[in-house]
Amino acid sequence: MGRPGKFLKIFAVTYLIFLYAPALLLPIFSFNSSQIIAFPLSGFTTGWFKALLYQETLHEALKNSLIVAASSSIFATILGTLASRSSSRYNFRGKQFSLTFILAPLVLPEIIVGVSLLIVLIQLGLPLNLWSVVLGHTLLIMPFSILIMNSAFNNLDISLEEASLDLGETPIGTFRRIILPLVYPGIMASLLLGFTLSLDEFIIAFFLTGTETTLPVYIWSLFRFPKQLPTTMALGTILILVSLVLLSLSEYFRRRAAKTQTSIL
Repeated sequence: MGRPGKFLKIFAVTYLIFLYAPALLLPIFSFNSSQIIAFPLSGFTTGWFKALLYQETLHEALKNSLIVAASSSIFATILGTLASRSSSRYNFRGKQFSLTFILAPLVLPEIIVGVSLLIVLIQLGLPLNLWSVVLGHTLLIMPFSILIMNSAFNNLDISLEEASLDLGETPIGTFRRIILPLVYPGIMASLLLGFTLSLDEFIIAFFLTGTETTLPVYIWSLFRFPKQLPTTMALGTILILVSLVLLSLSEYFRRRAAKTQTSIL
């Protein structure tokens, strides 16, 4: 291995350490019996996890987050599927500009998106509640859904659709019986990724939520109370594990979609 390759390997390892080391500290301190977040550890306990079962405010925040995550992932996947279908199948004026505009939230800072949506909602006189958070998260998630579904639609064999139409099937019937089953793994990947992104998102939820807080906003509020830090660590550990499982399932369906379409071709 040459010097450039060795340097790249060292850089990758260092990057991964700085990226994931803080996340690895969460499960370590969540099982620590002391309320003080410091080494050496005092002892092993699962009491902080058991304490989560008796916090009604946490249960309400979790319910709100599940509603927001499920709603926004479904809306974003539906809109992303329609947008990807249009961009991959049809050519129209302003196509590239429209896609660039829709994908803008990928590069815009979330705080800009959150403040902008807050101003718009206030100017329109709309209340801040869970559905305003759903609106913000749908806007945030839809670009990811479009990227996933673009890959799914672009790999489709157009001759299958043409053959269905030649046999007398309607465009809607062709889409429902031919296209949807082929891109179904991509749809599942989009739903799971969108659900994970919404479940973990804090900035937009912080600006757009009203009195009904989501789980990330609730976790942030706990940092004002030092005695709640171990409980926060336990909650963060659970959230990381759930996110990893959902992301793994999303990647599984994405790979399955690519494999299915490759086998057909």
